[in-house]
Amino acid sequence: FPTELRFADREYARRIARTFLQENLRNGITTSCVYCTVHAHSADILFEEAEALGLRLAAGKVLMDRNAPDGLRDTAQSGYDESRALIAKWHGRGRLLYAITPRFAVTSSPEQLAAAGALWREHRDCLMQTHLAETPDEVARIKELFPDRRHYLDVYDHHGLCGRRAVFGHGIWLGDDELTRLHQADAAISHCPTSNFFLGSGVFDLGRALDPRRPVRVGLGTDLGAGTSFSILQTLNEAYKAAQLNRTSLSACHAWYLATRGAAAAMHLEDKVGSIAVGMEADLVVLDMRSTPLIAFRMQEARDFAERLFVQMILGDDRAVRATWVAGRPAYARS
Repeated sequence: FPTELRFADREYARRIARTFLQENLRNGITTSCVYCTVHAHSADILFEEAEALGLRLAAGKVLMDRNAPDGLRDTAQSGYDESRALIAKWHGRGRLLYAITPRFAVTSSPEQLAAAGALWREHRDCLMQTHLAETPDEVARIKELFPDRRHYLDVYDHHGLCGRRAVFGHGIWLGDDELTRLHQADAAISHCPTSNFFLGSGVFDLGRALDPRRPVRVGLGTDLGAGTSFSILQTLNEAYKAAQLNRTSLSACHAWYLATRGAAAAMHLEDKVGSIAVGMEADLVVLDMRSTPLIAFRMQEARDFAERLFVQMILGDDRAVRATWVAGRPAYARS
């Protein structure tokens, strides 16, 4: 919250937006789904900077009308009005998309959640992003604030915020009925392991989320508000450990899918990005498979391509990104 208050300063917001996007490119991230702050201009500025780089990006101003400090609260009406104006200005402009963004149900009143649901019904091709079941304490708080709802996801569902193009951050502490509903709604979970481990939130059970009887869309997230690295390779490292702690083996090929086509599918963009094929947008990352002396040494022993990918996700970091191309144009090259 203290850092978010600083985004009231437009120059600060622009400096952070530029740094954020440049670090994304340096780490080979060409598409992202981003929470701005409660300030409408924080979204304006991020969209302006992303447009200048030609990036595909979804973002939205946070909706937050309670349980937050002065200076970081809007109202149900002002949040609706500002979000609606941002949608009109940015959604579908070039490669930009709007994501209706209630921070999470703890900081949005029922009136604000209802307004967000109404806005999404009016603009169904927008994304909707929020947080869900990140910690046990959060789940307990939701029960106190919404005693009439069956579970955490039902709070969003009741207000029209569970459906196709919904991306729920974390989803660690979900019941089977909640996972079933996410499957039915064709909604997605953003798995953010570096944040989960850093905060001690818990360990996301990927195997359970992907149960073939009711698989949920899952993509990989860095969650830089609490995550510890821009590097997708480092994030895959932590995702592997999370799977191991749940007695699930995350293969290298599946891990890289989560970071590419899986993440695109979580945003319902798999027809545009996430794979290399005719007709797709040419967002490309060139990797140096021997980016450090240790990795170069270890690669001598790799038996096949899957093992080479595994070496990268366990030992690699931003130094492995040799170049990033955006929409067919060079956007970053490591000196």
